[in-house]
Amino acid sequence: MSQKDVKEAFVSNLNGTSLQEVALGSLLSPVCFINRGLILILYYQAKGTLPLPLPLLSHLFLDFSVLILPLVLSCTILSSVLQHVIPSLLFVTVCVYCYVHLKNQHPQNTFSSFLQSHVQFKQIPFVTIFRVLVNVKTAISILAVDFSVFPRRYAKTETYGTGVMDFGVGAYVFANALVCPEARGKGFTGPRMNHIKKQLLSVWPLLTLGMGRLVSVKMTGYHEHVTEYGVHWNFFFTLAIVRVVASLLLAVLPASRSWAYAILISGLYQFALEKSELKAFILHNNDREKDFLHANKEGIFSVVGYVAIYLAGVQVGLYVMQPRSLVRQWLKALFNLSFASLALFAALWACQTLTEPVSRCLANLSFCIWSVAQSLLFLCCIGFADMVLLFSKKTSGCHLVPSSWSLCKKQSDSDQKTDDMDGLCLVQAVSRNQLLFFLLANVMTGLTNYVVDTLSCSSLLSVCVLVLYMFMNCFVIYLLHVCGITIKFW
Repeated sequence: MSQKDVKEAFVSNLNGTSLQEVALGSLLSPVCFINRGLILILYYQAKGTLPLPLPLLSHLFLDFSVLILPLVLSCTILSSVLQHVIPSLLFVTVCVYCYVHLKNQHPQNTFSSFLQSHVQFKQIPFVTIFRVLVNVKTAISILAVDFSVFPRRYAKTETYGTGVMDFGVGAYVFANALVCPEARGKGFTGPRMNHIKKQLLSVWPLLTLGMGRLVSVKMTGYHEHVTEYGVHWNFFFTLAIVRVVASLLLAVLPASRSWAYAILISGLYQFALEKSELKAFILHNNDREKDFLHANKEGIFSVVGYVAIYLAGVQVGLYVMQPRSLVRQWLKALFNLSFASLALFAALWACQTLTEPVSRCLANLSFCIWSVAQSLLFLCCIGFADMVLLFSKKTSGCHLVPSSWSLCKKQSDSDQKTDDMDGLCLVQAVSRNQLLFFLLANVMTGLTNYVVDTLSCSSLLSVCVLVLYMFMNCFVIYLLHVCGITIKFW
């Protein structure tokens, strides 16, 4: 077998992991986010000021070490003991949290007064963090999957199953929907045809990137898993088509009923899979040379499921974007989203029992429900973590932790200090240029595969390569952020 065939076989015929292990992985990032905030609060309590010394470098290394590095380790050398690592890390977090409160500079603060506090923000912090972490986890996984240190159960499944990377695909679509114009209540004005033209033009960067990836893969002989999307299709095309289709639907239908459209579309698609030959065609027909549809059946038909996930994300975005200012109002919203996540997991159990298991390849009803349920769980974990951090900020008197809720304050210079800290924040850097970060990760993945024989690397060398790869991605994005550069493709 050629090296290309060996690499393709390495990512083929996989069955995924359990729902519980994927859900457990959702706890790591929120805990790391709390720890990063507590470190800054401890420094503030000791020195009475922020940012850290040598701020440009120190904040980059802090964010990378506390937020990015644990994610790399969790899907490589620590993957087999993750069920022990997360509780241990959580115990350390609780200890540090208690220490911060022992040094409480504002003993009059109580939880009841905290609930009545007003918060201020330019962007909803936990939504921004969710979108950034989904992007970061995707960037790690697309290269890590080519190394033997990356557990095969985390990789994308062949037909049925729940791999971590399967969730990543659904979560990426969901994350894009959370902040789309429809979710932010920005309906179109003017003639409907002008809106349609605008939506078609808005996806040209994704179509261009999709064509660029297609041409580069075919010209260089880069390994590809054909049963993932098809011969010519890739995820960039899926993102573009989903965006256009969803936008066209919401141009003629009220966005406030997006949840109903998501249920209707995914339900009808599942009915078609069960009652027609469509499922057999997608899973078992290998006559890829017949025409474009046969060559790219997985990518084309899975768009239906991703449109349903996108519409569900729009509904969640509409709910999250509702005006709120009190802590108790945001806590209530987080509890409601948590309840929705639990209800969807119950629906997932029923769906898998009555129809079929989760299939990313088909993007069936079970996959849609799982993607939304797991995304809501991850989103809520981040939201509650931010609330814990906000309470620590209130009791410690340190209000300068970036990418987090801020309490309404009277100090005239508070906004300037917060902006200064945001300018040193890696989370804000990735958020500023999300599509560029995703593109850069794809390019770096290809280059790394040409330079490094990923399958023969030892575990230690694999981790070192992955850490260097992620640091280079983060450094470029961080440098652009520090320079105030936002690269828009449209």
